Amino acid sequence: MRTLVVLVALGGLLFLFVLPGRTWLQQRGAMSGAEHRLQILNAENAVLDKKAKQLQTPAYVEQIARNQYGLVRPGEHAYNLLPPTAATSTTTTLPPGAG
Repeated sequence: MRTLVVLVALGGLLFLFVLPGRTWLQQRGAMSGAEHRLQILNAENAVLDKKAKQLQTPAYVEQIARNQYGLVRPGEHAYNLLPPTAATSTTTTLPPGAG
């Protein structure tokens, strides 16, 4: 009978302290991972906020229009400079006895 009471008491202690402790440690690990992801997302949001503010300025929009799309203002002329072509040399070989 005494052994049964001790076993029940140990089982009660197991449910009161060990199992919740294990759950707490798992939740703490999950919380750490969530905080890390939150820091990454906050950094990405800061970059996107900066980009959104830049896109609100006419000068930045004009810069994108000129550089990426080749647009010009009315009255301006756009010129594209082509890179020089590489000089190619062709050699012909004559069949034996032809030269």
